[in-house]
Amino acid sequence: MLYTPPPIDPKAPPVRINLLSDTQTKPTAAMREAMARAEVGDEQVGDDPTVNALCERVADLLGKEAAVYMPSGTMCNVTATLVHCRPGDEILAHETAHIIAREGGAHAAIGGFQVTQLKGADGQFTPETFRKALHPRTRYQPPQTVVSVEQTANIGGGTIWKKAALDEIVEIARQHGLVTHMDGARLLNATVASGISPRDMTAGWDSAWIDFSKGLGAPIGGVLAGSRAFIDAVWQWKQRLGGSMRQAGICAAACIYALDHHVDRLADDHANARALARGLSQIAGIEVQEPETNLVFFKPDGAGVPGDKMVAALRQRGVTLAMMDGRIRACTHLDVNVSQIEETIGYVREIVRGA
Repeated sequence: MLYTPPPIDPKAPPVRINLLSDTQTKPTAAMREAMARAEVGDEQVGDDPTVNALCERVADLLGKEAAVYMPSGTMCNVTATLVHCRPGDEILAHETAHIIAREGGAHAAIGGFQVTQLKGADGQFTPETFRKALHPRTRYQPPQTVVSVEQTANIGGGTIWKKAALDEIVEIARQHGLVTHMDGARLLNATVASGISPRDMTAGWDSAWIDFSKGLGAPIGGVLAGSRAFIDAVWQWKQRLGGSMRQAGICAAACIYALDHHVDRLADDHANARALARGLSQIAGIEVQEPETNLVFFKPDGAGVPGDKMVAALRQRGVTLAMMDGRIRACTHLDVNVSQIEETIGYVREIVRGA
């Protein structure tokens, strides 16, 4: 199992340091004020000015013609593939990709799509692996329609797909008639860490989206962008799946606030992740993957503490993390500060000494 939710212990102390996920962020007071002031209308009929402003801004940010506001990132991925594919079509993605591991089989259950799992280190497949997975179009095999990448690669360690690899994948896809889709759950983490603009990072990709409910700190939503024809077709699936909303400008205002105030500060989360990794790596027996963004994966087994035992022991100290793909994942975000990072390192050291 790729992800194991932490056990619910009613006797555990309150969570003081939440490293479970960047989805755990709470709207700041200033963000809540922006939400309260938002001008709203009926989003479903295109009459919410704040939603419209958000969509126009994201479309421009990603260099696309149009965009649509969605309740979740999963709905961004699912509606995108429902437009790009037909039942029986094949999607190619890394074996740990969110569309395979974390979306409840929606692409098969709703769309009837086959997702081919490509292997590769750190949550990424190489352009050559992609090329080798392609087959001639015959009546005997499913049409290969979409290639999808997840930026950043979550289970790969929050790793950043390099621009050169993305460009090569796009070129191969075009040569073979495939559509390209970028799952941008932590896209802005990648752009802040790499210094590459969102427009350049998504150049050539037919569809891409940004999640606002992770490191950007908004309470809900993602925005999916692409051509006008694509977004028109996505809207029909949004309607079919019950994703159309009413006065959604209240939530869209939080996303606009996040674009204004929470993008550059993602660098603070990356710095905290590096500090956490550095401190953990100084504890004998702990194996740490060097973080590229805000995700820190580590294994304490070499220190004599199995991962699940470490997670449980930290939870008793008010720290919550996740077990993912056999490793512990710590995720930094705007509700985690430097002193909490130091405190967590101290707890891990204390647990290892007592093993």
